[in-house]
Amino acid sequence: MTKRIAHICIKSPDLEKTERFYCKGLGMEKGFDFLRGKTVVGFYLKAGNGTFLEIFHAEAETPGSFPIDHLCLEVDSIEETAASLKTVGAVLSPKKMGADHSWQAWTTDPGGVRIELHEYTPESCQTTGAPCRLPE
Repeated sequence: MTKRIAHICIKSPDLEKTERFYCKGLGMEKGFDFLRGKTVVGFYLKAGNGTFLEIFHAEAETPGSFPIDHLCLEVDSIEETAASLKTVGAVLSPKKMGADHSWQAWTTDPGGVRIELHEYTPESCQTTGAPCRLPE
């Protein structure tokens, strides 16, 4: 049986910028590097609760051609996370309440992966289990 997501692999044309975005901007911690000889070709980032992001170097692709639509990260405070991300040059959408009763904001990492930030509320469907009513 599945226990949890082990990792999500993201391709990056610039490992240094991507590490700065996730570590300095989002406060993640590097777990370990992937080495080919003496060259760093990727790394693991600790995403909490035994889950990880796996980042590997790859040449830039056509925008939107990534095999994932977006990555959603739960954060303690969207305002604090936004302030931190802005220090590394990230642009964020305005914070808004989603249909699931969670605060959300959007940004993009240096490789083009769309990142959704979630700040749960006591009414969030993720915590209550209530159905999420989408507009028709």
